[in-house]
Amino acid sequence: QGQLVESGGGSVQPGGSLRLSCAASGFSFDYYAIGWFRQAPGKEREGVSCVSSSDGSIYYADSVKGRFTISRDNAKNTVYLQMNSLKPEDTDIYYCAATYWGLQLGLPVEHNEYEYWGQGTQVTVSS
Repeated sequence: QGQLVESGGGSVQPGGSLRLSCAASGFSFDYYAIGWFRQAPGKEREGVSCVSSSDGSIYYADSVKGRFTISRDNAKNTVYLQMNSLKPEDTDIYYCAATYWGLQLGLPVEHNEYEYWGQGTQVTVSS
């Protein structure tokens, strides 16, 4: 059974930075696409970014382009989300998710394409 554990959330002032980590276990990490999603209470889950298992393709939501960077370290079974220039509207619970992707092209950007989910980590941006 696959397991994902997020860490790195916290409280920062606007303009600050955080780096989230997603540590995976229990599945063949190299063949899985990994995504980051965020959700506030009462709101729909929003795709933030994802990285492919096949060709290194990366997706960013328009709201985070130029500020967030996703990366994966297959040797450590870990995906990172570097978040810079944080804004109050980035306040949410952030979840990482994994889905088998193999050598497929394209990217799984919808939350219903993912099979494993972490427990979430809170990010709060406030002055």
